[in-house]
This record gives sequence, C-alpha cells and structure tokens, in this order.
Amino acid sequence: MEPVQLAALLAAVVLVASIISVELGVTVALVELTLGIVVGNTFELHSQDWLDLLAAFASIVLTFLAGMEVDPAYLRRRLGASITIGAASFAGPFVVASTVAYFVLDWSGRGALIAGIALSTTSLAVVYAVLVERGLTDSDIGKLLMSATFVTDLLTALALSAVFIEPNVWFPLFLAVSLVLIVGLPRIAPWFFGRYGDRVIEPEIKLVFLCLFLLMVLADASNGHAVLPAFVLGLLMSNHYAEHREEQKRLRVVAFALLTPFFFIKGGMNVSLAAVTANVGVLLVLLAAKMVPKIALVYPLARRADKRHATFATLLMSTGLTFGTIASLYGLSAGIIDTTQFSLLVTVVVLSAIVPTAIAERWFLPSDEVRRLDRRDAYRESEEYV
Repeated sequence: MEPVQLAALLAAVVLVASIISVELGVTVALVELTLGIVVGNTFELHSQDWLDLLAAFASIVLTFLAGMEVDPAYLRRRLGASITIGAASFAGPFVVASTVAYFVLDWSGRGALIAGIALSTTSLAVVYAVLVERGLTDSDIGKLLMSATFVTDLLTALALSAVFIEPNVWFPLFLAVSLVLIVGLPRIAPWFFGRYGDRVIEPEIKLVFLCLFLLMVLADASNGHAVLPAFVLGLLMSNHYAEHREEQKRLRVVAFALLTPFFFIKGGMNVSLAAVTANVGVLLVLLAAKMVPKIALVYPLARRADKRHATFATLLMSTGLTFGTIASLYGLSAGIIDTTQFSLLVTVVVLSAIVPTAIAERWFLPSDEVRRLDRRDAYRESEEYV
C-alpha cells in the first residue's frame, strides 16, 4: 500500500475510533489498539518508515506527558508505596516469565530474558491515557499509579540496558545531553514561554518537541533509549506546567489529536493473528506468566496503600504496551527471538493493555473522583484534560 493510501486509511480509523470511544464511553486507546489489530490483519498492512517515526515519537511524547503529571511532592511523600508497588510489578513477571519461557516453552536463555523483560512492564501510555480521559490525574490514586509505573518502567529499562544493550562511543554524549536538557529546560522554560508563548504558532510546543527529537536521535545513535530521560524531563517540568495549565492543555491536544492514535494503532498492527492462532497454548501460558504474578504481588501492596482503589490500581499496573513492544522488537532485531515468538510477546503485551483496562474501567473505576455521568457527558468532561 502506498504511503498516502495508508495514511488515509489510518486517518479514517482514527476518526472511527474517536466516535466509538465517545458513543461507548471507552478509553480511545483501547479502541485504537483493537482497530489496529483488525485493519492490520484484514488488509495485511505493514508499517512504513513514516508511521514508525510517528509512532516512536508519540511514545516519547506520551512518556514526557506522563512524567509531567507526576506530582514531585506526592512522589516524595509516598516514596515507599511507589517503590514497593513498582518493584513488585517488575520483579514478579520478570522472574516468572523468564523461568516459564526457558524451562516450560524451551526458549533460549537470551530469548527467555527478553520475554521476562517484555512482560514485566507497565504501560505509561495506557495508564496515562486512562487517567487523563477519566479525570484522575490530580487524584491520589492517579498520582500513586503514575509514580509506581515510573518505578516499574525504570527497572525494566535498566534490566534491558544491563543485559542486552551495548553502548557505543555516542553513549556518553547521550547521557551528557540528557543531563543538560533535564537541568536546563526547566530553567529556561519560564523565560522562553513568557517571551514566545501564547501564540498560534506555538513556539513553546516546538521547543519541547525539539528536545524530545534530540533525545531520540542521540539514543538511536548510542544504542540507548529516550524513554527514561523523556520521563524525567517531564517530571522536572511538572511544576512549570502546574502553573501554566493552558500550555499543558495545548500540548495534550496536539499529542492526543495527532500523535498518540498512530502509536496505539501501530501497536495493534504488530499482532499477527495467524501466528497467534497457531500457538494459542503458548500465548495463554505467557499471558498467565505476566498477569498472575502482577496481580498476586501488586494487589496486597496496593490494598495497603489505597484500600478503596486497590483493584483498579492492580489492573492498571498489569497493563503493558510501550516498553514491552520496544523490548520485543529489540529481541527480534537482534536475532534473539524469531517472528513467531515476537508475535506472541507483542500479542500478550497488547492483550494486557486491552483486557485489564477494560475491566478496570467497566467495574472498578473510582466513583468518588469521577461523577456518574451519561457516557457522552463523561467524555465531554474529559476533554478538559486532553
């Protein structure tokens, strides 16, 4: 399919996903993921360079936005709960999935480690999208989820880097530039945004995007990844955006209208239904290896931290997408896993994004932070946050 044809098809899918989301009151990320699976397998679509770039950039922007939502004061106050929940969310699936893949499924040692890393993640993108659409970003449970998710993905990224990634001569430059941006942007932002902000050409958004693209370029050159510095950069910008809500809202609008739909749709397109249906038993084993230890270890800790919303928190902590897909793709690109193993891992990751989120939103959505509204009214109120 020609690039313009694919773009037109996906633009139609994005619009349909938005309409379905409004009518059913379902988080649009889940609809986009599902439609990505449907169109990808129905039309046998393959990703193209422009879509890969757009989706990759969307994942970094989402990570930045997620860091922006973390309340540093809350993180310090609930550091113990955030670390214990986040660490348990990583360690349980990593150990169980690696062990199962190696001893039960007879994967190679390195392939088993890729499985453990890919299935240990919690999706910042999914958690953030749900919290934004449901108006929970400023609630205690929302802040706890963002803080714990950061810990989980930090450990996942460190594990992937420690076990597999081989830094090259560009890596020191990547670290240095990351540090400069993390320290420098929060300092120059008040002056730059005050001087050039509040214009239809949006220089402040362009500055943020330039910083994120720079991180992506250097991360790619150094065999690293821009997820962690992007999240930390967003975290340190959170106080600035807390004082400039209109800037934050405009950045969200650009991200959710243009970027994130292609990220979620491409995630669904990565799923090969043919490979999955031929290995349903393996799929179920891997899905259980991710979900069972996540739920078993996270729920008691979440219950101790927030008894009323423990189930909601546990289900969202069980989601995966961004870094799980990244880890799986790294394993495929490096020849550590084959295409069937890759499809199975990505399918588990996508299912873990869809199923727990749908259950959490349908039956366990916190009722004290979000008023019970008509579905369309609920979505319209969420537009304040996106």
